Amino acid sequence: MIEAGHFAAFLALALSLAQGVLGLRGERRTAGLLAVTAFGLMGLSFLTIVNAFVMSDFSVTLVANNSHTLKPMVYKIAGAWGNHEGSMAMWCLVTLGFGAAAAAMMRTGRELFEARALGVQGLLATGALAYLLLASSPYLRLDPAPFQGAGLNPLLQDPALAIHPPMLYLGYVGYSFVFALAAAGLMEGRIDRVWAKEARVWSLAAFGPLTFGIALGSYWAYYELGWGGWWFWDPVENASLMPWLIGAALLHSVVVTEKREGFAAWTALLAVLAFLFSILGAFLVRSGVLTSVHAFAVDPERGTLLLIGLLVYGGFALGLFALRAPKLEGGKAWTLLSREGALMANNVVLIVAALTVLLGTLFPLIAEAFGRTISVGEPYFNLTFVPILVLILILLPIVQAWAWGKADLKGWLRWAASGAGLVLLFVLLGVGPLDIPAGAAFGLAVGVWLVGGALWELKRRAITPGRVFKLPLRVWSMTLAHVGLGLFVIGAVVETTGRYEATLALPEGGSGEVAGWTITLDEIRSIEGPNWYADRAVLTARNANQTATLTPMKRFYPAAAMPTTETAIHKTGTGDLYAALGEQRDVDGEARWVFRVYFNPLVDLLYAGVVLIGLAGLIGLWPSRRAAKPAEA
Repeated sequence: MIEAGHFAAFLALALSLAQGVLGLRGERRTAGLLAVTAFGLMGLSFLTIVNAFVMSDFSVTLVANNSHTLKPMVYKIAGAWGNHEGSMAMWCLVTLGFGAAAAAMMRTGRELFEARALGVQGLLATGALAYLLLASSPYLRLDPAPFQGAGLNPLLQDPALAIHPPMLYLGYVGYSFVFALAAAGLMEGRIDRVWAKEARVWSLAAFGPLTFGIALGSYWAYYELGWGGWWFWDPVENASLMPWLIGAALLHSVVVTEKREGFAAWTALLAVLAFLFSILGAFLVRSGVLTSVHAFAVDPERGTLLLIGLLVYGGFALGLFALRAPKLEGGKAWTLLSREGALMANNVVLIVAALTVLLGTLFPLIAEAFGRTISVGEPYFNLTFVPILVLILILLPIVQAWAWGKADLKGWLRWAASGAGLVLLFVLLGVGPLDIPAGAAFGLAVGVWLVGGALWELKRRAITPGRVFKLPLRVWSMTLAHVGLGLFVIGAVVETTGRYEATLALPEGGSGEVAGWTITLDEIRSIEGPNWYADRAVLTARNANQTATLTPMKRFYPAAAMPTTETAIHKTGTGDLYAALGEQRDVDGEARWVFRVYFNPLVDLLYAGVVLIGLAGLIGLWPSRRAAKPAEA
């Protein structure tokens, strides 16, 4: 079957190339049919890869290198994309899927524009498929076939990591069609309401899954790696954060283009940058230039091909932008003290934030090129990214409240007074009963500012209480996103400043104290799983109100000859009591086991906020779009 899948992928490549050529020539119907057919062929091809993993067909090189007969079925299936070649096959499938969905759903009334968008998407799919088939083929055979496989990386044998890559790729690759729309709009010389309406839908289709993908990756690192935190500023984490920041800027900018036909060139540029940063993320993950627990270690030659693809697509899009952008209409006039002005300020700050993350991620490579070794970590991002983020958060309620196109100085003064009063209140509470640092009090004020601003705007739009549930889902989408962001800020501030951690070295029957909890080691037991064995500790945790049992483990996977840490987490209602098992030590002639124990307050509020942001993106897709009136091509 794998040969049939290989052949189907080559057919998909040929059809994608034809889609690109015919689409750019303006043949909308034919390009759409080719897009749907190519997606069907690639879907069949991907299923043959999954089938090879399910059947443990070790004559397929990819399966032999990334699977094992004793592996649970869910991780056999996830093994199909838990590696470089398989993940690139999924990248191609999603690229073709967005092209097929666009072919079926686009109804702008501009046939030439739609054809060109499908044509550009076809060329993007052609590049991805060519890279897959010629440089990263998942269809290669082994002769003779080994009796047993090497197994999937144990760190990836986890439910969150099974669905993390598909979500992330829906986001990354979703911006490919936004890129295609931008290219088609620039060719036509029309970035207007019709274009913006289409671009907003596809931007949301990418933004929601990308948000969920980042959240899943963060939560996996939180409970799997045993370090107790939820964000490490790892290069691969940063690679997904950068397109998310640009995507957030795009969603705010495209609103201006849709409502006022303003920011036309700027919105088109953001649409291009969102996808280019997604390709940059793929390059960072797969080139081997950066070291990360999330990265796929591949040879530099394939990384170079990805870099060439980034330069080709980027050069084409930015060159087209340079030629066409000056001819785009600017829309209605606006002033700084207006919703457009606040949105532009928001956009600029988001872009600066993304560039700050990019600099921090790439600076070690730049320093290495000049013969120096420099590590860039949390202190850099706390000093640079966090203040920029605070500016964005302060602006958001103002963006919602201001009117289009006109200055509102009184409104600005009211919001400024409200914000200053809120900060003063929380600083006083922090110095007084809360007993927290001034920075933490300010952060809590910003979180409450976001939630309060979003709810105030919802109340303002509803006018009367009974009308609130009749508001358009776009309004609810915006409200949920900003409330979610506020909850995230509150959770992040409380968790970061209130986290308690301790290292305990306990003999069996011994106890230690952590954040008001008494932790007792009841026993250490050896257990066996389907493809691993482990030392499992049984801990009893008690405080004045609760008793809980924690069972952290240290697993070992023989097939990969690799240990993993399996943490134990008890949800208390106000935070997580979190324990990770370390090594056994001899202390004064007595065998003791080392545990890292944390109490992370309100960490669930942080993740609840991110989930709300992702749901808001999907809710924004729900309204049925009215068919656009036919426009002149």
